[in-house]
Amino acid sequence: MRLRGRLRLPRTTAGRRRALWAVVAGCLLALAPVTWVYASATPRVRDAGSVPEAPVAMVFGAGLRDGEPSPYLAHRLDAAVELYRAGKVRVVLVTGDNSRTEYDEPDAMRTYLTQRGVPDGRIVSDFAGFDTWDSCTRAVRVFGVRKAVLISQGFHIRRALALCGAAGIDAYGVGAAADAHDVTWYAGGAREVFASGKAAVEALVRPGPRFLGPREPGLARALASEGR
Repeated sequence: MRLRGRLRLPRTTAGRRRALWAVVAGCLLALAPVTWVYASATPRVRDAGSVPEAPVAMVFGAGLRDGEPSPYLAHRLDAAVELYRAGKVRVVLVTGDNSRTEYDEPDAMRTYLTQRGVPDGRIVSDFAGFDTWDSCTRAVRVFGVRKAVLISQGFHIRRALALCGAAGIDAYGVGAAADAHDVTWYAGGAREVFASGKAAVEALVRPGPRFLGPREPGLARALASEGR
């Protein structure tokens, strides 16, 4: 009995050659977004000591555990504290998910920063940073960010740079530390391969965020009140 729907290879040499080229072309097309992300963003990844000064540090959310920043998010916030203390940035914009009452990344991030010496008045919260593109485009359209240092882990920072660049931010990125290259790290790296495709579409189409809302003066106010 024959198996129906079985994949049949081309019988001719020319047919097999065309099939091979089709596979190669498909692989190249699939890898194009990853290549774009790395090529456009890698020159702008720096360490905390060499990153250029900017008015704002943007810290992207990375989950909570029992209402506290996850270890990955804590490392991002530690990097923001280091940059603030060194005078590399003047204000910290924390951007994360507050789509439900019991889950509030930005407030948890603010608490963590103030406990480590960043003044509350130097912290601005974006409660609708539901994903990287939303955080980047809202930073521009809602908060008026034009130049920033982005803070995330190494597996994510390049995509953040590519998307914030597409949104109109002159950005450099700092890859925050991690306790170890654990399952979360490798899963995040694998996810980036697929997320790069979505990022390429977002950079090309430039959709609005899921929630826009009015312009918020908090960032401009924090910068204007510096030193008072």
